[in-house]
Amino acid sequence: MAVSDEDLDYLERCVGLARAALDGGDEPFGSVLVDRDGTVLFEGHNEVQGGDQTRHPELAAAQWSVANLDPERRAAATVYTSGEHCPMCAAAHAWVGLGRIVYAASSAQLTRWRAEWGLPAGPVAPLPINAVAPYLVVDGPAPRFEAEMKDLYARAWR
Repeated sequence: MAVSDEDLDYLERCVGLARAALDGGDEPFGSVLVDRDGTVLFEGHNEVQGGDQTRHPELAAAQWSVANLDPERRAAATVYTSGEHCPMCAAAHAWVGLGRIVYAASSAQLTRWRAEWGLPAGPVAPLPINAVAPYLVVDGPAPRFEAEMKDLYARAWR
């Protein structure tokens, strides 16, 4: 399935959450969890500025879903995110049985931009989601957000 106009609306919210995270001194990543009827169930952004580098919104969404949704509702939900899941978040997503993932910017894009800016690689391999969780349905990146995400990342790390 390709990224739809409806998907773009949710991704717009994710990019807004990423911007809010950056404006608050954190890394620019934001996510929303949406049920099959289009209701936003959970939203969040990175909260790593306190030193816990595992405080990603995708992991928080997976944890929230286990506490609040039965397996059938988890499988029918979609996680929208400004940046492709890291391996930790992809594994959590798969382990708890969440449904589709849609992202605005890919890990490959972020890796390429960091290299352009002369930055070192991160501490975790930038694997695509399906390299970690091969059975998940994944769509992205969304070209509409490429320039904005590159700008947010540049503001964070350049």
